[in-house]
Order: sequence, then C-alpha cells, then structure tokens
Amino acid sequence: MSNNLMILPANKAADIRLIQIPEDIEEHEAYRYVTGLIAKVEESSDYSWDDVLDLLEERGFEAVDFVLGPSLD
Repeated sequence: MSNNLMILPANKAADIRLIQIPEDIEEHEAYRYVTGLIAKVEESSDYSWDDVLDLLEERGFEAVDFVLGPSLD
C-alpha cells in the first residue's frame, strides 16, 4: 500500500480533502493529473466533490478520512 498522500487545500476548512496516490504514479505526475482532472470537472458549472472523487477513483486514487487539527497560524 502506498503511503504517498496529497492534500487538496480549499478556502473553507470543511472542503479540504486528503487522497492517497496510487503506487504506480510519481508525485509530480499525480500533481499534474489531479490538477487537470479538477480543471476538467470545474468546466461544468454544477459539480461536487463526488464528481471529482469518481474520476480520481477511476485512476486508482482513494479518499482518506482524516481529522482536521487546529490551525498553525
């Protein structure tokens, strides 16, 4: 199991997501892939996290549950 994780930041804390990167994808490739995928989904005026997640899961990414801790600011 891969230990490579990617945080998908958001303006609202409740919208922050954490995903696990598939073992067969390098970090820089994952960054480019996820960026392109999000841009593709955002072309639709009505989309949700589930739309993004569906496409990510098709490529082997997985959503990871996490607890958001206190801010470091």
